[in-house]
Amino acid sequence: MPRLYQAAPRVTFTVLAAAAAAFSLMQSLVTPVLPTIQHDLHTDAGTVTWVLTAWLLSASVSTPLLGRVADMAGKDRTLLVALGAIVVGCAMAALAPNVGVLIAARVVQGLGGAVFPVSFGIIRDEFPPARVASAVGVLAAVIATGGGIGIVLAGPIVGVLDWRWLFWIPMAVVVVVTAVAWRVVPPSPVRMPGRLNWVSAGLLSGWLVALLLPLSKGSTWGWADAKTLGLLGVAAVLLAGWLVAELRSANPLIDMRMMRLPAVWTTNLVALLFGAAMFGIFAFLPQLLQVPARSGYGFGATVTTAGLLMLPMMVTMAVSGSASGPLSRWLGSKAQVLVGAGLATLSCLGFALAHDAYWTIAVTGAVFGVGMGLVYSSLVNLIVQAVPRHQTGAASGMNTNIRTVGASLGTALVSSIVTAHPGGGGLPAESGYTTSFLVLAGAGAAAFLVALLIPVARPVAEPSPVVLPELSPVEV
Repeated sequence: MPRLYQAAPRVTFTVLAAAAAAFSLMQSLVTPVLPTIQHDLHTDAGTVTWVLTAWLLSASVSTPLLGRVADMAGKDRTLLVALGAIVVGCAMAALAPNVGVLIAARVVQGLGGAVFPVSFGIIRDEFPPARVASAVGVLAAVIATGGGIGIVLAGPIVGVLDWRWLFWIPMAVVVVVTAVAWRVVPPSPVRMPGRLNWVSAGLLSGWLVALLLPLSKGSTWGWADAKTLGLLGVAAVLLAGWLVAELRSANPLIDMRMMRLPAVWTTNLVALLFGAAMFGIFAFLPQLLQVPARSGYGFGATVTTAGLLMLPMMVTMAVSGSASGPLSRWLGSKAQVLVGAGLATLSCLGFALAHDAYWTIAVTGAVFGVGMGLVYSSLVNLIVQAVPRHQTGAASGMNTNIRTVGASLGTALVSSIVTAHPGGGGLPAESGYTTSFLVLAGAGAAAFLVALLIPVARPVAEPSPVVLPELSPVEV
């Protein structure tokens, strides 16, 4: 079947949105049903958490690396590789006979993290400049909403079918998306030929794994445990080594001059702080709702009910994120980040002070969703606007990773606070959740203050890119 490259931008965007949504679902779809998987695969609670950790580590390493490869070898090719990894990983997970195979499957799925930076790069390459902000905003909203909607869908899917369908369904969607993407996504018009810096790639992978692993397992291992402290120390050493290697390299994996741009480092710092607040709420608000009513403050909600109570948040996040691009004509991306961070901060305070009724949770969640949609979409647009076109994949990949580090910090911090406040009957005390939401409000407020430092966006100066013929080989 011949490939088609004259597809309308709307068709290309639909393909990218479907790919991004499928991968973002992988982020949270299994979280609410880990106890079910643990029971079905006859494993223990500590082992089954690796189903989440393996995906996190794989996605964190592959996202910036494949984003850089995409800038060199072509975003269309890298997109197909990422989609293929999702298909293979989902098939492995759906057929997994034991938890070891399931964990390996999640590692393969994580390689699909390249979908995010590659999609933003394709939009910048293929869309008219006047439409880039709107398209990026909507795609960012799809990604953010997908990460939360998995919590909503997991309960009903498992209740009606089986936990393995959490992988069969996305796999079927991605198979179709891959076939359409192969036909309609055009070859990248601009590439930067060169070799992948394997030393930098190894150091980057090393410090990410050494940092995220103890953040994910610290509450289980203990924050003062030798493994936790040792890995954090290794992460610090490898990070320093990576920075030195990148600064000295004539062929850096991530251009440190780009990372030092005021618009880039401030936006990345906001992403770190806001990632902590966003995923802290994602992870622990459903837990609060599922605390038994005998605790005196919990609702005793089922997984499905807790997911439905998150639905107003998902809807407002999708709407505000989709509106972010068109809204930028009147309210710039920086202003939207400020508004969104302010709303998120107020919402976290609302969760801390008023979480005694379903309606307060739903309304506060809806306000939080508005803030998340505005911030998430605007941060991506700020990065895309701040860097040269040939660095879009690497820059957006690092921004995604920094937000992931923030998410890990936020969930680790909240987990530590909740477990440090034991209540009666083996349940956490209400004060643990209240304190946690206040801390997340502090992260939102810090994100607001840092956002004040983001410079007003100006068109980035484009160096002379290398325009390659369609079938020209690229050294990777």
